Formats: sequence, structure tokens, C-alpha cells
Amino acid sequence: MGQQKKPRTQYVFEVVGTEAVSPQLMRVWFSCSDFDGFAAAAAERASTDAYVKIQFARPELGLTPPYDLDELRGRLAPEDMPSRRTYTVRRLDHEARRIAIDFVVHGDTGVAGPWAARAVAGDKVSASGPGGKYAPSPDVAEHLFIGDESALPAIASAIETLPADAVGTALIEVESARDEVALDGPTGLRIRWVHRAQQPHGSALVAAVEELPTPTEVVDVFAHGERASMKRLRAVIHDTWGIPRERLSISAYWAAGRAEDAFQAEKREPVGQIFESDQLPPAA
Repeated sequence: MGQQKKPRTQYVFEVVGTEAVSPQLMRVWFSCSDFDGFAAAAAERASTDAYVKIQFARPELGLTPPYDLDELRGRLAPEDMPSRRTYTVRRLDHEARRIAIDFVVHGDTGVAGPWAARAVAGDKVSASGPGGKYAPSPDVAEHLFIGDESALPAIASAIETLPADAVGTALIEVESARDEVALDGPTGLRIRWVHRAQQPHGSALVAAVEELPTPTEVVDVFAHGERASMKRLRAVIHDTWGIPRERLSISAYWAAGRAEDAFQAEKREPVGQIFESDQLPPAA
């Protein structure tokens, strides 16, 4: 029998404030039921793409976090269970003991976006984590950051940790100039905003990457965003440019036309794999 996974620590995040970062990005500030424990766990990982998995419960059910999910499964219909969504931790404010998470909002579409747009002080959610694997490598000649709005918090966090003499490029796709945000990075990092302008998500970003010259120095690549565009970028960055996987952090944060639950379920299926070599063999 395999070793049973240790349950993730659940933290209660309580809203203490919100601010609109851009027309499509809402920053929610949270207090945490165990800020010191969460901060220590984040520091231990030392990743700039630190994330949490947030449980959003239907308000009419009156559920209070943290949740005993096994108990809830025993008495709730599947559609009434809290919805889990994954979000990057944008900032830890140790002095004010609060945590910032940026949510992409598209009106009433989805679960987390509408919740963030309406969030008020005192609202509570359950969060587990932090997870995360990436931090900019210190032993490369240049850095390349690629992503859309969903990856912007992780890209911004990574850029802020770079040394003053770091060089590279950040290509970030947003809808229009109104969605650009201020980023604090070294002067040697060129930040280029790519405007989608109602094109399909990721198409402008892929085109911008295809226009780049093939790197001739050792480069560290962080590329995350919509699934179909990440597959196309893998073909450019890994297959054509020859960037080895150990220098490449690439994954899908979401998939166009897929709800979060369907997107997560497809991660272990061929459609959900960025690298074909990661696809599981057919069942015997």
C-alpha cells in the first residue's frame, strides 16, 4: 500500500481590503489565521511562484472555513462542495501581517473572479499551501519571462527578486494598454507589453516570442499562461531553440473554453500535457 499523503494545512484567509490594479486585475489583501506559519512555509520553499489553493463555498450554504471536506462530502451534493482554485501569492507584507493575491476578473465569468470583484472586509475563505517550484536562476546570462494576466503576479514577483545587474526580457500579454501595470525590476530587464486587442488568448504572445532571436547565451525561461499557447511556445523554446527542460519552467495556468474543474481533470490526459513525453501510456 502506498504512503498516504499528508493533508495540506488549511489557513483561514480573511479579507482586509481590495484594490483594482487594472481593469482586469483585482488585488485582495488577506489576514491569515496563522500568518507566521504561512510565512515560514513560504520562506522555506523560497519560490517566486508561490501559490495557494483556495476553497470558495457557496454563500447560501452558510459554511464556515476551515472545511472538513470529508464531512462535507458525506452530506452535500457534489455541486454544493466548495470550489477549489489555484492562485499565486503576489506579496507577503510582514510588517502589516497580510497577504496579497491578484485575481483576474471577467465580469460574472467563473468562480474566483466574481468573488474577488465583490469581496468586502470580513469575507473568509479557506486556503491550503503554499506550493511553488520556481525561482530565477542566479547562474544564467539572461532571463526570459513570458505570460498573460494569469502569470503576471508570478512574473512580477520573480522580477522583483532579480539582482540589479540582471538582464533579460519580459513579454506579457494583456488586452490593451489600460491593462499594463507598473513593474519594479532591474534596468537591464526589458519589459514588453503585448496587446491582445480581442485576438484569441495567447496568439499575440506566441507571435511576439516567435519574433525573438534564438538565445545564444545560457538563459532561464519562465513561461506560463493559457494551455494551447504554452504548447505552441514549448515547440519554439524547447524544440526549436533547444532550451533544455532544466532551464525551462513552463506550464498551463488555465485553458480557453474550460472551467477550472475540467482543466484540472485534464492535466493527466494527453490534451493537458505541455510535453508529449509526459503523456501517460494507455491502460493495459
